[in-house]
Amino acid sequence: MTERPPRPARYAGLDGMRAIAVALVVIYHLFPGWIFASGFVGVDAFFVISGFLITSLLLVEHGATGRISLRAFWTRRARRLAPALLLVVTVCASAAWLVGGDVLARMGAQILGAATFSYNWVSIAGGSDYFAATSPELFRNLWSLAVEEQFYVLWPVALPLLLLVRSRVVRVAVVLLLAGASAAWMAQVIGGGDLTRAYFGTDTYAFGILIGVALALILRTALAEPPSWMLRRRVKTLIGSVGVVALAALLVVAMLPATDSGATFPGTMLVASVLTSLVITATTWPGSILGRSLDVAPLRWIGDRSYGLYLWHWPVLVLLTAAAGATTAEVPLSIALVTLAVTAVAAELSYRLWETPVRRRGFRGAATAAWGALRGSPQRRLRAVAAAVALLLVLGGTTAAIAAAPAETSAESAVQAGIDALDNDAQSSEPGATPTTDPIPVPTPAPTPVGGNEITAVGDSVMLASAPALVDRFPGIQVDAAVSRSMYAGPDILEQLSSAGQLRRYVVVALGTNGAIDRATLDEIERIVGPDRELVVVNAHAPRDWIAGVNSELQTFAADYPTVELADWSGAIGPHEDLLAGDRIHPGSAGGRIFADTVAAAVDTAQRDRLDRQYALDLRSYQLNRRLLGSN
Repeated sequence: MTERPPRPARYAGLDGMRAIAVALVVIYHLFPGWIFASGFVGVDAFFVISGFLITSLLLVEHGATGRISLRAFWTRRARRLAPALLLVVTVCASAAWLVGGDVLARMGAQILGAATFSYNWVSIAGGSDYFAATSPELFRNLWSLAVEEQFYVLWPVALPLLLLVRSRVVRVAVVLLLAGASAAWMAQVIGGGDLTRAYFGTDTYAFGILIGVALALILRTALAEPPSWMLRRRVKTLIGSVGVVALAALLVVAMLPATDSGATFPGTMLVASVLTSLVITATTWPGSILGRSLDVAPLRWIGDRSYGLYLWHWPVLVLLTAAAGATTAEVPLSIALVTLAVTAVAAELSYRLWETPVRRRGFRGAATAAWGALRGSPQRRLRAVAAAVALLLVLGGTTAAIAAAPAETSAESAVQAGIDALDNDAQSSEPGATPTTDPIPVPTPAPTPVGGNEITAVGDSVMLASAPALVDRFPGIQVDAAVSRSMYAGPDILEQLSSAGQLRRYVVVALGTNGAIDRATLDEIERIVGPDRELVVVNAHAPRDWIAGVNSELQTFAADYPTVELADWSGAIGPHEDLLAGDRIHPGSAGGRIFADTVAAAVDTAQRDRLDRQYALDLRSYQLNRRLLGSN
């Protein structure tokens, strides 16, 4: 039997910190747009706690035995992580098979990523977009578990090498230098526009864990044998006050609005990691009042089950919203509350009946106990048989889910259809033909149909999904659309088109789906388009909390400029949401035709307004000339 290494003393308050961390993440997902707009920083808190605790454990073992038993360490990690993960994946995959639809998308790849603790890299390789609305991804939350598990594999191997350095200051400096490099690398990747790569990458997101590692290296000796100065009342009061302020600041940081820039990635997350390290310092300080305060029974209960709560809440939310025809971006209160209840019950049952027995007895011991139950009393045999049948059912359901899984969601199919339509349109264009740029037809009060060669359309994935209908309605239309664009990208795109002489008389802009907008950006777009062209802005329709503000801003903007027309996509598609993909954002072929019709109606109105303005000018000129001729 392998001798267990000495374990560090239990640190009071860390279960409470786990509870706070998981609460931030769960509230962020279940109540999007509510108080914790950056509640994802709960993951950063988890990373810092993991780096601190795992390093503390390894340092105790190395100090007592002079070595680190990799086999024993990895066995303990497997006992801790694998049982709950296996249960969540098989049960939720089976439930997804029953629900069907988009929740089954890429199920095989998701389960592969979960089983190999490489979900983050599998997602990156598969081109998944963590921030897109097109992918509900049942097990998306497992990316952070993959990052931690990769740390558990590499760090026990690297730590003994670091310990060869005698100076503790140098050790800490090396770890903090690596943390800074990781954060800088995330900022660099974000600057390149790849948010998912920055968020999912182990290399870009290692700074939180490394900050926890550095904290363990700093505090290990002091916490094991605290010097007298650490026990002075004044010092404890000061450290406790710092911890309280840091905890309050962490909650404030979780309330900040998130951006898609370096201010959040890694700015907000780096601040949250540092604040978490200060709270850990204060809670683990000898005689800490804060540690005892965070060690109250309710927080300890949540902290003990935080792993299960984190695992269960997201797939349960995805399944319930899919079954109800809702989305995870705008969760109805009833679904949020049911998800919370189901998550708590599932995590408790898993913790008591499955995870704890395996952790105590090991996989072999748990299997032996289960086999023994088949030869026990009738009640024990019944429970054992029921458990075996349930296991076979979920394994069968998981297999069926993998077999039935589509390669992409309905929204992704709609977007891809748009991409294919634009590619086919480009290939079918006459070689050497150049688009008509800024044509100036002879003014006339009688409108003529607007041709596609008079329209430039710039948009996001909604326009991209509608591209087949736009190309069909306006042959020769110039469409520049891409996934995850926001209105803030509009000025640069239009400026480039204008500089290249490719901005046509009618400019259609549909960039309101992916975030709030401001008037300054709209005014800049109008300036670039100029008074000699007509601008059509398309409002947005999506289950997002910013959509109402976007549509209100666009309506006011269109009313303020005579050369701006509003295309009411939201009003047009609202009664026909059945024509949207499962995310309730992207139109299929029939929905795309409604989008094209909405744009066409707005373009026709813009043309009539332009001709009316021109006719009024011509009429005034005519009347002025007649008066001049009459005076002569």
